[in-house]
Amino acid sequence: MRRFRCAGKRGILIPLTAVLTLGLAGCGSKTPLDPKNPVSLTVWHYYNGSQQVAFDALVETFNDTVGREKGIYVESYSQGSVADLEAAVRDAISGKVGADIMPDVFSSYADTAYEVEQAGALANLSDYLSQEELDRYVDSYIEEGSIAADGTLRIFPVAKSTEVMMINKTDWDVFAAATEVSLEDLETIEGVVATAQVYYEWTDSLTPDVPGDGKAFYGRDAMANYFIIGMQQLGVEIFHVENGEVTLNIPQEELFRLWENYYVPLVKGYFGAYGSFRSDDVKTGDLLAYTGSTTSAMYFPGQVELDSGSHAIDYIVKMPPVFQGGQNYAVQQGAGMVVSKSDQQHEYAAVEFLKWFTQAENNLQFGCVSGYLPVLKEANSVQKLDQVIADRGLEVSPKTYECLTIMLDSIADLTLYTNKSFKNGIEARKVLEYNLADLAAENRAVVEAAVKQGVELEEAAAPYVSQEAFTAWYTDFVQAMNTAVNK
Repeated sequence: MRRFRCAGKRGILIPLTAVLTLGLAGCGSKTPLDPKNPVSLTVWHYYNGSQQVAFDALVETFNDTVGREKGIYVESYSQGSVADLEAAVRDAISGKVGADIMPDVFSSYADTAYEVEQAGALANLSDYLSQEELDRYVDSYIEEGSIAADGTLRIFPVAKSTEVMMINKTDWDVFAAATEVSLEDLETIEGVVATAQVYYEWTDSLTPDVPGDGKAFYGRDAMANYFIIGMQQLGVEIFHVENGEVTLNIPQEELFRLWENYYVPLVKGYFGAYGSFRSDDVKTGDLLAYTGSTTSAMYFPGQVELDSGSHAIDYIVKMPPVFQGGQNYAVQQGAGMVVSKSDQQHEYAAVEFLKWFTQAENNLQFGCVSGYLPVLKEANSVQKLDQVIADRGLEVSPKTYECLTIMLDSIADLTLYTNKSFKNGIEARKVLEYNLADLAAENRAVVEAAVKQGVELEEAAAPYVSQEAFTAWYTDFVQAMNTAVNK
């Protein structure tokens, strides 16, 4: 196909047929839209609660302003959870009986988008964005979305997150005063493990007539992140992807450090995982701290609810711990938006909406409710955040504001990382998410039952935390990973 180079676009190549259809839209002369006959777009997402309200409000604003002016009308629909959304997309692609037709735009993580791209169902967004426009976005976000074989953009970054550490300050202060632990101890993963042991032993000592009833201190959401980012901090890229082909890097020495700093403390009861999310465990008093997404800040409870009563708690937001001696990597996560391959008019209109949504003011307004980080370089500053809050008269939850400001202040010192997409990436990530966590929970139950029968904790845990136990797990883990990748 002949290609036409649009003047001033620094190498962005657009198919000649697209230029004719768009009326040279990419060069800024005309648009293919007619305000008298607006294009209707359907957007599927997984936002719920206040996030959905915030997104729908911005959609309404767009429809009443830029959309009305350009001839674009957006209708948004929550599909429930991420899993529900992915299932709805797969049903639509396969033409399953009773399934809705494919939406024009939908939220998608990179692994799911990669599957849809392999089916040839995604629009090439690079056809509608100049290099100058692309350069305004955080480079790693654009890189993550450039999943096509030719390196062109398929996932439009709309909102991103990383991880933070959230702590029940009220009960931490009591614990810290009694044991002389400090927040500085929580800067490394090894320090968190040591602190968790102190907390278990201290809480156990509070009821001397009931031995072995110490409480867990820490937990984490997203075990896959622990593996991917933990290994990256230790200098190992667990999924090395080139041209869509993945090479697994799962060396025994580094994996032992991950095993001994999550599995071992969980089996001994120093760490815990009980509810659907670790913020739930803080609410029930089962944990004092956790690592989770920046978007989880809004769910951090305002009180602990025990069988004996409840009490209000304050909070601390910290950067997540890093392996001792490790590099300062943090996870880059958060779904982007993809555009279904259709006709030039709908694809163009979809990109116009996404560009509007990611303007600094609009994106930060959404982030103030959702806890997501903005995607434009110019928007990633506390100064810009404060300006938008003042200009738009926004009311922001203190927890969300503190979470955003800590990240915006620290982001320049972090290396954000997400692995490139590859075939069977979803299956491989499931192994990371569940393989070790499920084994730890299973063995913790056995150890806990033995302790209740009067066996000392170290004796009860010994068979499950030995070198032999690690070797057995490592062998199983390597097999599971290779099976997932080579399906």
